[in-house]
Amino acid sequence: MRVLVVEDEKRLAETLRWGLVAEGYAVDVANDGPDGLELAMSNPYQAIILDIMLPRMNGYRVCAELRTQGITTPVLMLTAKNGEYDEAEALDTGADDFLSKPFSYVVLQARLRALIRRGRTGGSSVLTFGDLAVDQARRTVMRAGQPITLTTKEFAVLECLLRHDGSAVTKREILDEVWDMAYQGDPNIVEVYVSALRRKVDAPFGRRTIATVRGVGYRMVSDD
Repeated sequence: MRVLVVEDEKRLAETLRWGLVAEGYAVDVANDGPDGLELAMSNPYQAIILDIMLPRMNGYRVCAELRTQGITTPVLMLTAKNGEYDEAEALDTGADDFLSKPFSYVVLQARLRALIRRGRTGGSSVLTFGDLAVDQARRTVMRAGQPITLTTKEFAVLECLLRHDGSAVTKREILDEVWDMAYQGDPNIVEVYVSALRRKVDAPFGRRTIATVRGVGYRMVSDD
C-alpha cells in the first residue's frame, strides 16, 4: 500500500518513512503544503499522514482543498498543538483522525491500519478470494487453511491484486501502488513478483487464480 507523509520536520519525516517501509508500505514524502497537495492529487495513495504546521500552506488548507477536489483518501493529521479546538478544526476540514505530537509510533501504525481498513474494505482487515485470505492487519496469508510465507513486496503485490476485486490491473498501476515515486528501475520487476506469487500461492494448491491479461496486466480469476 502506498502512503504519503507530509511533514516539514525532515528527521521525523524520514523516521516515519523508514518505519513504514519496514512495515511493507511504499512511502512518498513532501516537506511543505503545496508539494504535499500536488502529490496527493496526482498519485493513488491509500492514506495520507499530514502535519498541520507546514510551510507555505498549512495542513488544514491542504486537507480542505483535497476534499473540495473530491479526493477522499483517508487523512491522519499530526500536530504539535494541543487542545480540543485544534482537533475539531482538523476534523471539520475533512481529516479522518488526529494525533498529537509526541506520539507513540505503535499508536500511529494502528490508527493508519484502521483508516486504510475503513477506506478500502468497510472495516474488515481481511481480503478474501475463494479459499485465499489475506489479513492486512496481521500481514498473514492463508490458503485452504494453510499459512503461506511471503516477502514484504510479494504481500503488497498480492494485496493490490485482491483490492481490485477481479478487475484487470496494469503493471503501471501495480508499480504506483506498491513502489514509491523514487523507483526508477525496470517496470518488468512486476513480472518477477507475480511469478513468485504464482509459485507460492497458486502452484502448491493446484490453482491458477493469478491470471495474465494480455496487453493489460493481471487479475484474480476463479479456477473453479
